[in-house]
Amino acid sequence: MLFQATKISLSKVVVIVSALSALLSPSAFSAEPDVESTESEIRLVSAGTGVTELVLALDAGNELVAIDSTSYVPEGLAHVAKLGYHRMLSAEGIIALSPTLVVGSDVMGPETTLNVLKQANIQVVQLPATNDEPQLMSNVDTLGQLLNRPDNAIKLKQDLHQQLQSLADKKQQISDAGAQPKILFMLLQEGRGARVGGKGTAADTIIALSGAHNIAEFDGYKSMSQEGILSLQPDIILLSKRSDNPTEQTNAHIAQELMKEMPLLAHTPAGKNGHIQTLAPQALLGGLGISAISAADMLASTLLKQNQ
Repeated sequence: MLFQATKISLSKVVVIVSALSALLSPSAFSAEPDVESTESEIRLVSAGTGVTELVLALDAGNELVAIDSTSYVPEGLAHVAKLGYHRMLSAEGIIALSPTLVVGSDVMGPETTLNVLKQANIQVVQLPATNDEPQLMSNVDTLGQLLNRPDNAIKLKQDLHQQLQSLADKKQQISDAGAQPKILFMLLQEGRGARVGGKGTAADTIIALSGAHNIAEFDGYKSMSQEGILSLQPDIILLSKRSDNPTEQTNAHIAQELMKEMPLLAHTPAGKNGHIQTLAPQALLGGLGISAISAADMLASTLLKQNQ
């Protein structure tokens, strides 16, 4: 009996030890949390400066694996890959980065590239152009959901609404002060002459938001002679410079370059009073976005100071 009892005890011990071994084995620690983490991991490609600005404003820059050539990121994200122009993306280059999500504007493309990405089971989302506040807010909501940042999206919408309200107040003050200041926008590009931005351009939207008047009455961009610009007598000249090799240049330096190339502009009210200022290139891309609102606010503040 003693032997039998001992035998039974040993058998129980073996069973218990086996059970404990099974519980403590690596396979017992389910990989499901890791799988869920992997499935929920976001590897984001952002195509379009307006989209990328919203991604950063939502504090989702850590999700980025690549941006297009029109987008800007802070130095802390210098490791993020740089792709081509957002209208001419390469499917192979994107797929090589193993993204889970590609988000861009409604002009992101080409369509063949987007189709290849979808066939590779990569989620592709195109956000509508932002021409007004409701659409901008809608895009913020969409990105907030896609990037798991709903609370950040609520906060960002509040901030953007406040900025637009402040801008509307400044615009009203400018209107109450009397005549609208006459603004001329010029786009400088290496290897090409300066072009003036007329109606329907991004610069025209920024000028209108600020409460000023774009004196270029034509549609789109056109080249104008110095004499033609002189005849318009702009109160302020806005400049933006595009370059394949962008460098940090001060407002004064860019203005000096313009005056050197087009000396007759010194005889305009803008030239005489030193009212020549620059617009960040990203403010002209992506419709009504963070940079465009900021540029319009700066312009409105300048106009108010001049009216004092």
